[in-house]
Amino acid sequence: MPKLFTVSGYTVYFWSNENGEPIHVHVSKGKPSSNATKIWLTKSGGCILANNGSRIPQKELNELMEFISAQFFLICARWKQAFVIDEIKFYC
Repeated sequence: MPKLFTVSGYTVYFWSNENGEPIHVHVSKGKPSSNATKIWLTKSGGCILANNGSRIPQKELNELMEFISAQFFLICARWKQAFVIDEIKFYC
């Protein structure tokens, strides 16, 4: 489970077994969780909420998504490194 960041008590991470899926991150309060919030990254450098399994309040979720968008290039580099790939698939 590659951990990317901790932001305001939320952990942003990848699951180790997601090679082949479009690029995304999981977000949960504290420790990683199987029902974590999932956020897709887009080709344009933004992000889209896939699901809010962690039930993050909307205001905090908006702030987290802004942070994730701002870290787009770093997240892409870490995805390539974690899954040993040359080209990233995007949700849209």
